[in-house]
Amino acid sequence: MYKYFINVTFKGKIYQTNVIANKNKSEKEVYQIAKKQVLKQWAGQTTT
Repeated sequence: MYKYFINVTFKGKIYQTNVIANKNKSEKEVYQIAKKQVLKQWAGQTTT
C-alpha cells in the first residue's frame, strides 16, 4: 500500500487529499479515487 497526496481542482478551488491505494493502481485510478473523495466531502456543501 502507498499513501499519495493528490491535489484536486473543484469549483475553482484546489483541494489536497490523501489516498491510500495498492502500488499496482495507475495514476489515473488514484486520481479518480481522490476526486471521488473531494466530491463526496464538498459537493453538497454551500458557502455562507
